Amino acid sequence: MSVEPKRASEWTIHGERVVDDTRRAVLSIADVELPDGVRFEQYVLRIPAAAMVIVLDDDERVLMMWRHRFIVDRWVWELPGGYLDPAEDSMTCAAREVEEETGWRPRSIEKLISFQPMVGTIDQENIVYLARGADFTGAAPDINEAERLAWIPLDEIQQHIHNGTIVGAGSVSGLLALLLRKATGKL
Repeated sequence: MSVEPKRASEWTIHGERVVDDTRRAVLSIADVELPDGVRFEQYVLRIPAAAMVIVLDDDERVLMMWRHRFIVDRWVWELPGGYLDPAEDSMTCAAREVEEETGWRPRSIEKLISFQPMVGTIDQENIVYLARGADFTGAAPDINEAERLAWIPLDEIQQHIHNGTIVGAGSVSGLLALLLRKATGKL
């Protein structure tokens, strides 16, 4: 097996020690060296992958959850989604999370975008899916996940992002990807 030569701007990792290893996160401190020789410690957070879903109905409305996020102490709109269980397929997780959190079962689902929300510190793949249509199962939304649900017109999404009522990386990235698709005639 050939090893690719190190690039001039690549950092050197001298080691990494785990500070905390919990069910959903591993926090460590990496001993790193910059190309110019400066050496320091960098926090690193590794989190299981997450899947989110944009459920879009025939009237171009998006199913969103209104919830409180205690870390930023704000009420925000978010897409349904959550962490993948060990060895779980991301599309299976996405469909499961929509149904568990909202009581709606997606009809069709396709991958829209994947991204890393904060590559300088955090390793957590986020995968956003697009579901076209959903059927209500009759189940009540999970009170631990959302105060209420709403079908928000796609034409109002950009204003919610601008107003700060949609702020989560997964929701913002996925919805902007969907708006780009619409703007380029690919929706």
